[in-house]
Amino acid sequence: MNIPFTKMHGLGNSYIFLDLFKYQIEEELLAPLAIDIANKDIGIGSDGLILIHPSIQADVGMRIFNKDGSEGKNCGNGLRCVAKYAYENNLVESKTFSIETKAGNVTAEIRGDRAFVEEVTVDMGEPILKRNLIPMEGNADEQVIAESFEISHHPLVVTAVSMGNPHAIFFVEDIAEAPLTELGPIITVDQRFPEGVNVEFVEIVSDKEMHFRVWERGSGITQGCGTGACAAVVASILNGFANKGEEICVHLSGGDLFITWANDGHVWMRGNASTTVSGEFYWNPKS
Repeated sequence: MNIPFTKMHGLGNSYIFLDLFKYQIEEELLAPLAIDIANKDIGIGSDGLILIHPSIQADVGMRIFNKDGSEGKNCGNGLRCVAKYAYENNLVESKTFSIETKAGNVTAEIRGDRAFVEEVTVDMGEPILKRNLIPMEGNADEQVIAESFEISHHPLVVTAVSMGNPHAIFFVEDIAEAPLTELGPIITVDQRFPEGVNVEFVEIVSDKEMHFRVWERGSGITQGCGTGACAAVVASILNGFANKGEEICVHLSGGDLFITWANDGHVWMRGNASTTVSGEFYWNPKS
């Protein structure tokens, strides 16, 4: 089957996007398609697959599949790409519109025009801080702030936040020395996180700036994670490293995001998104 696609990325966090306003794909094919299309050897190569689809509860809908075929609930970089695609391809009329995700609806604001969206700001909603809702094992109503977390003989300290998907944030003195490749694949499947977890290491530069690296659940190391950057900023404020209501620059491997945990409780993410290539993927589903 021939599948029209567009490849986009937010700060190097790349996905293959399918426009389901134009055609449909059977539900049972989505997970194997995500695995094959994300494979750089037999497919196109990406961190996963994102579907842009009609929605009855928002202006446009988004579904995310990681490159291992598992379905995610939210993706900050993916949201900015969806917003850019939807506006440039006339799927929405206004520069402010809603996007449905598995984690709920969010609002996107466009800067630019139909020919080229320069930047997207997304209201990511309120962070989820209760342990049982992240979810993480332990006392249900507690927040997980600077909690001892030993793994593989490493005495770490974790702060856990959900932005519709779970994040474990670890603050380090030097981001270059963060044990991402060693501990990322272990922490992400640790039994204390029953649904798995995204793993972030963060170096605080100042109260308005931080360095950030991520191991994403289902995808491994990526150049950036929008929800992770939001979670890291929330965690930095909970730990007293930064201030609520102020915009913070997060340096990811692929570039910078600007995150604000506003005084009304909502987290705002500002950054760009880029289109790489469009074409057709020739795919033969395995029987």
